[in-house]
Amino acid sequence: MTTYKEHLAELMKSSDFKQAWDASEGEYQAMRAIMIARKETGITQKELSDKSSVPQKTISLIESGNTNTTVNTLAKIAKGLGRELRIEFV
Repeated sequence: MTTYKEHLAELMKSSDFKQAWDASEGEYQAMRAIMIARKETGITQKELSDKSSVPQKTISLIESGNTNTTVNTLAKIAKGLGRELRIEFV
């Protein structure tokens, strides 16, 4: 049985897979940042929804990686978390 890292390394050999993987990196980073910040602040998706005026369903979809979102929505979520949204090109 192969490990996750071994399997991913094998998949990355496909240029189509690698391109799709790279294209989803920004979404993954946003999703992860929201989940981490929400857990650090100790609030539920519903509480974040109330604080940010972003529907709880939208927050759930973002956290599960099942939607694309706008910078405006990310800014509302950041504000609801008492945080600042920063976007960087590195």
